[in-house]
Amino acid sequence: MTWSSDDIPDLSGCTVVVTGPTLGGLGWYTARELARHGARVVLAGRSTTKLDAAAEAITSEVPDASLEKVALDLSHLASVREGALRIADLGPLDVLVNNAGVMAVPWATTPDGLDRQLATNHFGPFLLTGLLLPNLAASGAGRVVTLSSAIHRVAPRPPLHNPFEKPRLREPWLGYAQSKLANLLFAFELERRLRATGSTVRSLAAHPGIAHTNIVDNGPRLGALNALGNWGFGLLSQPIEHAVWPTLMAATADLPGGTFVGPGRLFGFVGTPHVAQAGRRARDPESQRKLWELSEKTTGIQ
Repeated sequence: MTWSSDDIPDLSGCTVVVTGPTLGGLGWYTARELARHGARVVLAGRSTTKLDAAAEAITSEVPDASLEKVALDLSHLASVREGALRIADLGPLDVLVNNAGVMAVPWATTPDGLDRQLATNHFGPFLLTGLLLPNLAASGAGRVVTLSSAIHRVAPRPPLHNPFEKPRLREPWLGYAQSKLANLLFAFELERRLRATGSTVRSLAAHPGIAHTNIVDNGPRLGALNALGNWGFGLLSQPIEHAVWPTLMAATADLPGGTFVGPGRLFGFVGTPHVAQAGRRARDPESQRKLWELSEKTTGIQ
């Protein structure tokens, strides 16, 4: 099976939310393609200045793009709640793309006292998804697409520790891997619970393989190692326009809930998207359940 953005159907009449649509990133390219195919796209990000720049750049390429802008900071639970209220006012939603994230950032806490990386990459999207589920259900066939990464396979364990306490060993890259494992645990447990309730909403996941985006440059400052990392990413990466294909396929193709989509070549680093296999830890039902319960307690939503 070969799939590309040319296979996206006409999305006229559909409303899609894309988090993290900063110009030059995966979210921006995802939003641009969805707008190009007729969707009304809700750009959800923390900076109004960056939202304006993203919208202007999309409109310059897709003059008839239908865009909405909603400011929300996924690392701050109160901001997520405020942003979700504004999105909910837009009516039924067809797709929520949980794209936003930070990568291997140094330890820091959020206004809620949470690990910034885990809050941005997991707890914020968990809360946003829960708040928007009624709107997704109202469309009759809504779906949630959560962006993970192939690096989830190197996480030594799921992030089931107290999220308000700094782990004894907090290495930025392993912390990032844990947050990407959390994305898959969440996506699969969400799908299981949706099926158990007979919901029409589906939960899918995707990963982009390797694409050198601005998230790479926002990681830890490691001097020569950064230069080496940038060289390695450049050598192995694929064009960002192709790296968003797995997300776009998960968001628009006729796929069952619980599907994980990623590139099909070079160990999942590059290539056209296909149905991928998540790592063993991501498929553990007990970890999925425990993370869900921890996330409900942390975010205050059930």
